[in-house]
This record gives sequence, C-alpha cells and structure tokens, in this order.
Amino acid sequence: MTDPLPFRPITPGTQPPLDLPGYRSTQRRFPKQAPHPIPHTITETTGPRFSERLFPASVDLTSNTTGQAAIGERIIVAGRITDEDGRPVPHTMVEIWQANATGRYDHPGDQHDAPLDPNFHGAGRVFTDAEGNYRFLTIRPGAYPWPNHRNAWRPNHIHFSFFGPAFATRLVTQMYFPGDPLLALDPIFNGVPDPAARDRLIAAFDLDVTQPEFALGFRFDVVLRGRAATPMEG
Repeated sequence: MTDPLPFRPITPGTQPPLDLPGYRSTQRRFPKQAPHPIPHTITETTGPRFSERLFPASVDLTSNTTGQAAIGERIIVAGRITDEDGRPVPHTMVEIWQANATGRYDHPGDQHDAPLDPNFHGAGRVFTDAEGNYRFLTIRPGAYPWPNHRNAWRPNHIHFSFFGPAFATRLVTQMYFPGDPLLALDPIFNGVPDPAARDRLIAAFDLDVTQPEFALGFRFDVVLRGRAATPMEG
C-alpha cells in the first residue's frame, strides 16, 4: 500500500471572494448568510457521466458546417489539466465560450452594437486525453464595454468550464491574454487578491503551440485544486 498523498489546502487570497466591492453584480448575487452544506450522495458524485458519444467534441470554432471561415485572428489554445500533485486529469470535459473578434457574444442577451459574425458562435467542447491535454482552434476575442463603472471594458478573455464525473464537480474560470492593458483596470481579474494567483489566469504565448503561417498558439495549463490551484469562480 502506498503512502497517501498530502492534502494541500487552498492558500488564502488565491481565490476570489464571493463579494467584490469593485464588481457591482456581486452585491446582488453573493450569499448574505452562511452556506448550508448539502451532503454529496452517490447521485451527486457519480452522474451523469460525460462522454464524447453523448457530448460530441467541437474543437474548431473557426468554421461552420458550410465551410465558411469566422472573421478574426485565428489562435490555438492548448494546455494540460492536472491536480495539485501534477497528475493529469484524463478524459474530462472542457467547454469554452467567448465573444467574437468584435467583442460580441452570439447570445440574445448581448445587445452591444458590435457586429455579429454568422460564422462564429463562440462555443467549443473537448475531452482531455490520457495525459490531461486539450486543444482548441478559435478566434482571439475582442474587448467589450460593460456597465460596471464609467468607461468600463472587459479585457480579451475566454470562459472555461471543467466537468468532473458529475455536475457537482464543475469548475468555471476565465483565461486572459498576456500584455492586455485592460487587465490592470478589470475588477473581475483583480478580484483575486494574490498577484501570483492572478498570473495563473493569463495564458502564455507558446511558439511550440503556434502553427506556422496559420495561427498563434497560447498555453493555458490548469491546476484544479491545492495551493497552486487556478483561481475559479465561486
């Protein structure tokens, strides 16, 4: 029998609090009372089982069934999903959603006057391989205004969702791009108090991921728990 691996609790300040004074929406959404724990039974911890047979992969967001290409700069986003001990998290479902190149989501609730792209719907899905690796081909999203404060703009970002064996194990975060001047002004990004933890939300340009004469590559590795965990939304 092997020795159990040590448990490494989350370091204070590396995850965003539920109430962020600079992020106005949290004032209406964060719980005003202490959370009530709900025990996880076998229903919450074992189902449903996500598989590519039931949830088909959508790795390429840049073209549709008619073969028409999306407008914007093609990018490759790839990375590896691990636990706190560096062990891969295999065969787990990763979903992304994002704005198009002009900074608009393909969603009825987005009334930003930037143009929609009929060939880009901004949603993708993939399952990690046996080593925890994933890869998407997409378009660099544009910045967009939001009514949080005067002249507020969200930095370029891609939303990520990671599913374990059940809905109760879902984690959600956002990936940002290096060198974005809006990062210093964004209350959501800066809602993570620890600077090193915030840096874990920024993808790294990777020449090995870049495909010559086709698309720039960015690496976004994700740690799901422990002291080096990637910040996740509460």
